[in-house]
Order: sequence, then C-alpha cells, then structure tokens
Amino acid sequence: MFLDRVKIFVKAGDGGGGASTFRREAHVPRGGPDGGDGGRGGSIHLRVDAGQTTLRDFQHKHHFRAAGGGNGTRARRHGKAGDDLYLEVPPGTAIYDDATGELVADLVATGQEAMVARGGRGGLGNTHFATSTHQAPKHAQKGEPGEERWVRLELRLIADIGLVGLPNAGKSTLLAALTAAKPKIADYPFTTLEPNLGVMDLSDSVGAGDLRRPTIADVPGLIEGASDGAGLGHAFLRHVERTRVLVHVVDGSSRDPAWDFDVIRDELRAHDPALLEKPMLVAFNKLDLPSAAEVWPAFRAARQREKLAVVAISASTGEGIAAFRRALAALLPSAEELGTPPDPAGVVVHRLDADPNRVSVSVEPDGAFRVAGRRIERLAAQTDFEVEESAERFQRDLERLGAEEALRKAGARAGDTVRIGAVELEWEAEPWAVGR
Repeated sequence: MFLDRVKIFVKAGDGGGGASTFRREAHVPRGGPDGGDGGRGGSIHLRVDAGQTTLRDFQHKHHFRAAGGGNGTRARRHGKAGDDLYLEVPPGTAIYDDATGELVADLVATGQEAMVARGGRGGLGNTHFATSTHQAPKHAQKGEPGEERWVRLELRLIADIGLVGLPNAGKSTLLAALTAAKPKIADYPFTTLEPNLGVMDLSDSVGAGDLRRPTIADVPGLIEGASDGAGLGHAFLRHVERTRVLVHVVDGSSRDPAWDFDVIRDELRAHDPALLEKPMLVAFNKLDLPSAAEVWPAFRAARQREKLAVVAISASTGEGIAAFRRALAALLPSAEELGTPPDPAGVVVHRLDADPNRVSVSVEPDGAFRVAGRRIERLAAQTDFEVEESAERFQRDLERLGAEEALRKAGARAGDTVRIGAVELEWEAEPWAVGR
C-alpha cells in the first residue's frame, strides 16, 4: 500500500537530574558539594533517506520516544546524555505541527534532517549553587522534560514528470509504454488507486548521447471537484506539486475530449494556479479508435491556439510514442539539473522564539491561574519542591521574572491554584506549596 500521510507522536528524552551530594572522605570533615550534572535527553530528528518511497514505516507504529539522560552522581560525575533518535523518511516529506497546522520542515534533499522534538536539558548538580555565603547548598535541579507533540507527515512525490487526467484516460498504459513500470491496467475508471513511478530512458528514442533518466509519476485519475476534496483529490493533487513537467493525458474517445481537458485544467488551477505555469505536454490518447481520430484535428487546433504543446498517441498500440518522447525530452532540463531535486534545498522553517523571560498570566475555566513563559516553565519543571531550599529559590525566581507581580495584578489570592507548565502550586504570600 502506498502510504503518503500519517500522524505520529514524538517524545524527546527527559534530562537527567543533578545530584545533591557532598564530599565524604577521611580527614576531610567538611567536604563541600560534589553533585554532578544530569545528562541531556535525546532529541528526535526526521532525516531523508533516498531509499524510502512511502511512509509505510509509520503504518503500524505511531509513538516514538528518545532515551532520557542519566542522573548525575557524587564526585562530580555527570550523567550520560541520551542517544538521539533518527527516523528515516522519503524525499519530499513535509512535516506539520498537528496542533497548530504550522509547517515545521519540508525535507527534499537526501540527508536533510529536521529536529521535531528537542531533548530536555540535564539538571545542574549542587556544586553550581555554592557561594561564599552558602557553601553547602542542598539545591540541585531536576532534569528538564523533553519536548513532546503530534506531528503530521505528508509525502509529495518528487518526480520529473507527472501524468494527470481523468480516470481511464490511459495514464497507466502510457507509463507502461514509456518505462519498465508495470502498473495495474484495466478498462474501467479508478484502476489506479495510488501513484505509480517509473524511469524513462531517453537514449532509446531521442539519441544514444542523451543520458537523462527522468522519473515519471502516474497520478491516480482526478475528477471534477478534486481540488475541493472530491474523490481523493487532495491526496492526489499534492503529488504533482513538485514535478518539473506535467503531461495531461486526454481520452480522445470520450464523449467530449475538450470538456475532459477543461475539467482537469480547472482542478489544477483551483488547487494551485502555479501548476499551470509548469511546462506542459498534452497527450491526446487512443488515436487508434475511430471516434478519437475524428475529433483530433479540432482538438489539436484548439490547443495550438492556447499555445500548448500537443501530441496524438495510442499508448496501447505504440502509435505516436516516439514523437511523444521527443516532445517530452524538449521540455525537460539538462541531465545535470535532473540530478538535483525539483525543490533544490527544501525548506526548514526556523522561528525566532519570543523573549524567554517573558511571563503572562491567564485564568483557566476552572478558576486556576496559568503562568506561561519559556524560562519560568523550565524552572518550575526543574525544581524539586520537596526540598525547602529549592522551593525558596523558585520563589525568588518568580519575583525576579515578574510572575509574582503579574499574579497579584490578575487577582490571585492566598489559596488559589496556580499552574506553571505541568506543575500545580498553591498561591500563598510565601513560601509556595506544592499543589493540593
């Protein structure tokens, strides 16, 4: 089965906790803090593998987790970093944040990769918190939780040539005539339910010196309304977005070939007007049938008035295929350009994070106060509220970052619930208490 759209859950590894330990040796009665740092959690990356052609690896497994970092130990021994997890995807995979619909990355080139979940930072050991006035701190940070989210993967085939047309126009038969591909072929609509790929050898008909080997995608038949999702329109139309050349196959024996032609043009325009700007060759198919031969002159004249290249063929008998190959070869770029993806570098979306120290307060439906802010949420996640010294330190962080003042302005009173990330606390004048 050709799988070209999946949703997966990714959870990066949590950072390891920092250690709160003290040096204990003979003849050293007051050894100082020696707790090591926790290791970084593993991140999750998606990486392009040219050998992949579908998203089938994600058909049955939808949850992926990276390894967490190791905890720090005494004698300043740091925890081991968690291994990063790499998931292989085919060229042409677009990655979207499922919650927001935003594009995270568009991976095209072999070896290109994007991080989709960042591993949590390891917590600092108590050695980092010793000062001249506080030489035996018990405070050490917990590891930061790794990022987690659902992402949607959508594959858009990277092919040099895309065959489009109504069902039963003869696209699969044409693909078989041009390449060594063996698609399922039958004389009824919707025989093709998934894209087929083939490679065309131009040296056979264009010339022995032509070393180009363009790939051809036979896109399943479109119907009227495909751009609005009719049939499997959305699923199919995205596979022609990356092609260099479009071949519009028209069934010359249909009741009205000109109407068939206009339907597909309208659907391409509605999906993305840029598709009609691509080089296009119109293949008037089934010329071996009398009804097609009769309307061919009028159809050709109409396309020539529109300044479109058009060739009459019979994919089943081979008539006109040599001329079709030559016309197609003229629309293709050089062999050097064919060796690079149609979208040269792909797109990796980088978004500048907002001020990490910024804090905002909102009231949730149950009356609890939600404190949001990248830095304050990370500090809350890394604080062990069972250790009094750590809780007091977090209280000072709240004041320093302006969260305490923002809560008072929002109307928080003693006894109210305050949530910061995954942590739930009870608002008091001081100190803070862990949620009820």
